[in-house]
Amino acid sequence: MKRIFATLRIAARALRRNLMRTTLTMLGIIIGVGAVIGAVSLTNGAKSQIEAQIASMGQNVILVFSGSFSRGGVRSGWGGAGTLTIEDADAIRREIMGVTVISPESRTRAQIAAGNQNWNTQILGESPDYFDIRQWPIVSGSSFTEQDVRSANKVAVIGKTIADELFPGEDPIGQIVRVKNVPFIIVGMLSAKGLSVQGQDQDDLMVIPYTSAMKRVQRVTTLNSIMVQAAKPTLLAPAQQQIIELLRQRHRITPGKDDDFTVRNQQEIAEMATAQSKTMTVLLGAVAMVSLVVGGIGIMNIMLVSVTERTREIGIRMAIGARGGDILLQFLTEAVTLSVIGGLLGIAMGIGVSKLLSAQYAWPTLIPTQWVVYSFLFSAAVGISFGFYPARKASRLDPIDALRYE
Repeated sequence: MKRIFATLRIAARALRRNLMRTTLTMLGIIIGVGAVIGAVSLTNGAKSQIEAQIASMGQNVILVFSGSFSRGGVRSGWGGAGTLTIEDADAIRREIMGVTVISPESRTRAQIAAGNQNWNTQILGESPDYFDIRQWPIVSGSSFTEQDVRSANKVAVIGKTIADELFPGEDPIGQIVRVKNVPFIIVGMLSAKGLSVQGQDQDDLMVIPYTSAMKRVQRVTTLNSIMVQAAKPTLLAPAQQQIIELLRQRHRITPGKDDDFTVRNQQEIAEMATAQSKTMTVLLGAVAMVSLVVGGIGIMNIMLVSVTERTREIGIRMAIGARGGDILLQFLTEAVTLSVIGGLLGIAMGIGVSKLLSAQYAWPTLIPTQWVVYSFLFSAAVGISFGFYPARKASRLDPIDALRYE
C-alpha cells in the first residue's frame, strides 16, 4: 500500500510539472466522456417520453387498423381504405377470449364553431369505453353513454384546448358546438394532457359517439380502426392472433392473400416507436467513443514524449535500485491518472450540459447510471491500454544508455 501511495505521489508531481500539457492531454478524454453522457442522456430522455406516450394509450391495448388503398401511385397508409365495420368490432367483442372492452374508432378533422368562435380540430368517434381504455379522466361533466351510441345522439366530450379556444373563461358543459352545421351538446371535458413527443396538442380534440361520427359527420359506413383492451399482458399475443384469424375469416381472405387490415399490440408499437431512439443512442455513443479513442492516442503520444524527456531520470532511478516493474507502474499510473481525472471531469461536463439543455430548451433528458459507470470504466481502460506501451518502453530502457542520454 505504501508503494502504491508513493507511486501516486510521483505520478502527481510529474503531471503537475507541466500543467498545461497535462490539461490539453486530458481534454480529449473530457470531451469524449462528456459527449457520451450528453448524447445518451438526450436520446434516453426522448425514449422515456415516447414510452410514456405509448403508456398513455392505456394498458394491454391492441389496435386494429383498416387497410390502405393505392390509387394513381398514391398509397394512403393504415386506416385509409375503410375495411373495418361495426360488425367486425361486435364480433371481436363476442368471440375473442380475454378481451375486456373495445372502442370502434372513426377519425377525421373538421372546422367546429360555437357562437362567433371557430376552430379546426380532430374529431374522434368512439365508444364510452374509450376513456377507460386510455385512462383519461373527465374533469368536468360526464361521458356519453351506450344509449347515446345506439341512438347516434349529438353529444360530445372535448379537450381543454377546445374549451379554451371556443369558451374562454366560461363553463363549456351544456354549450352547443356545431360540426359541419350539426349541433352537438358538450357533456364533458377531459383532463389536460399537454403536448405529445412530436409536439402535437393532445387536448385539441373532440370525442363523440362513433355512430354519430359515421352517420352525422363523415357519412361513412366503415371504421378507421378498433381499439381493443386485453385483460392482462400475457393475453396480448394470443388475442392479437385470434383477432387476425377472425377478421381473415370474416373478410373472406384466402390463404396466401394479404390482409386488408393491420393488427398491432401495445408492445409492438412501443418497440417501433423507440427503435429510432435506440439507433440514435448507438450511433451517437459510437461517435463519442471515437472521441475517447482519439483522447487515448493523445495520452500515448504525450507519455512517449514524457519517456523521452525523462530518460535520464529513469536511468538514475534504475541505478539506485528501481526495477523495470517500478518504472512500468509509475508511467502506467500517470497515464491512468490522466484518463481517470479526464473521465470524472467529462462526466461532470456531460451531466452539466444535459441539465443546461433541459432547462434552456425544455429538452427531455435522462442520465442512466450505468452509462456513467461505463464511461468512467472505459476512460480508465483507455488510460491502461494507451499508457501501457510508453510505460513498457520506459521499463525496458538500459540504465547505462539512459544515464548517457542528453
